[in-house]
Amino acid sequence: MRSDEATKGIERMPNRALLHATGVTRGQLAKPFIGVCSSFTDLIPGHIGMRSLERKIEWGVCSGGGVPFLFSVPGICDGIAMGHEGMHWSLPSRELIADMIETVMQAHRLDGVVLLTNCDKITPGMLMAACRLDVPAVVVTAGPMHSGRYNQRRLDLVRDTFEAVGLCQAGRLDEEDAAALEMEACPGEGACQGLYTANTMACLTEAMGMSMPGTATALAGSAKKARIAYEAGERVVALVRDGVTTRQIVTKGALENAIRVDLALGGSTNTTLHIPAIAHAAEVDVTLDAFDRLSREVPQLISLRPAGEFMMEDFEWAGGIPSMLKALSPRLDKKCKTVSGKTVGELVATYPDGDKAVIHTLDDPVAKEGGIAVLRGSLAPEGAVVKQGSVNPEMMKFTGTARVFEDEGAAMKFLFAGKVKPGDVLIVRNEGPKGGPGMRESLALTAAVAGCGLGDKIAIVTDGRFSGGTRNLSIGHVSPEAADGGPIALVKDNDKIAVDLPARKLDLLVDEKELARRKAQWKRPAPKFQRGWLARYERLVSSAARGAVLDPPVA
Repeated sequence: MRSDEATKGIERMPNRALLHATGVTRGQLAKPFIGVCSSFTDLIPGHIGMRSLERKIEWGVCSGGGVPFLFSVPGICDGIAMGHEGMHWSLPSRELIADMIETVMQAHRLDGVVLLTNCDKITPGMLMAACRLDVPAVVVTAGPMHSGRYNQRRLDLVRDTFEAVGLCQAGRLDEEDAAALEMEACPGEGACQGLYTANTMACLTEAMGMSMPGTATALAGSAKKARIAYEAGERVVALVRDGVTTRQIVTKGALENAIRVDLALGGSTNTTLHIPAIAHAAEVDVTLDAFDRLSREVPQLISLRPAGEFMMEDFEWAGGIPSMLKALSPRLDKKCKTVSGKTVGELVATYPDGDKAVIHTLDDPVAKEGGIAVLRGSLAPEGAVVKQGSVNPEMMKFTGTARVFEDEGAAMKFLFAGKVKPGDVLIVRNEGPKGGPGMRESLALTAAVAGCGLGDKIAIVTDGRFSGGTRNLSIGHVSPEAADGGPIALVKDNDKIAVDLPARKLDLLVDEKELARRKAQWKRPAPKFQRGWLARYERLVSSAARGAVLDPPVA
């Protein structure tokens, strides 16, 4: 075992002495040492219930014959960080989380790890670490939040608070109702109730085989979630003894299964950053192109908020990821291993059919194509991403007039001043991985646009990214980004922008000679941060089209 390096031999007497100081017995030195990496924090609703899950995981590790060692990583709530300077640090935190886990696991020579996570960048950061380390690992996601309630209707964070901002601005929501929505939308622990980034990544983690069956949609605070946490603790010890490591599970086939599930769900566009980054850590060839290729083969089978009316609790009661895998069975790579010890095919054979009112079949899909599309063209030569499952059919082809903003705040002021008109294309640039830096999410803008009643009348195009809660014609991840001199840096007010989702095209309708003239005059903007972590991040980070990873691509 890896831990033998710290525990075996006369020369390791000092190491053992320090381990005994933590309470480890002589007998435990011969057992697998298992990290329990928790992202518990009082700062995030999705993580406040993790203390009890930590205990269940520890119980499971002990039951399985291992020795649990709890350590922690920080987390950021994108909803709380949204709309201000704090959002610069969200995506970069993914890299810090991966680095910290790698550091602790390597320094202490732990044999395996259970990764307790839930929200946004924490889950992909943990998966990246597991893939880099290639040790036995199981991921436990802490679960979705229950819906809120007000005036006999169900509430969720995005539609009933973020989009309510636009309603207030438009005079369509009074202060009393706004205050009630603010208080009732989030009733307690868990990841926000729709198919936003946290819940999307939980679903994809289970789909790629890194979580125990049923983990993704088991609701926060439930006994089912507690039992799954216990089973994960037991299971990781068995993986150590059987020599089953992360890279045996996170293969190209497994990641493409995850993408298929993502497309069938109509999940967050942030997965187009995270899956390539996980693949990069695992040294697997899965890129942005896989999303577009598979989106033409895999239909969307469910309509969850923000695009539809179902919430994660409905998905759980309809059968969750097991029933989604059952519905997608003919399209999956069934040979892939999972942390359960069974292959995808063996698991699917035992899974029940889901509630067809919620989880549609391949013969009766919600939409013929998957929920995410990758666009290319003169405005985005390396690609751009849109959640096409959330776009009004009338907006699938759209040509509009550019209104150019150098950051999200300027676009928000323009919107709230009542200056946005139907037919506009809001170009929000210098928000990419380098230009942001940190590729801030634009949920505040997209939600305000929807709340103002303009969601199906305009487009938003940015080199930044969007929350999983975004809907309508919101196109992000435009690459190359403005800070790298990409075409989005050359757009001017009143230019025409053409979007054709069926043809996967995003074009700037400006003569090539004129673009060449603008390019010659362009100057790289000065870095926004001169010191600290974000200054280093800006110098190291790659394009969104490569997952915004820090190190160079594998040769």
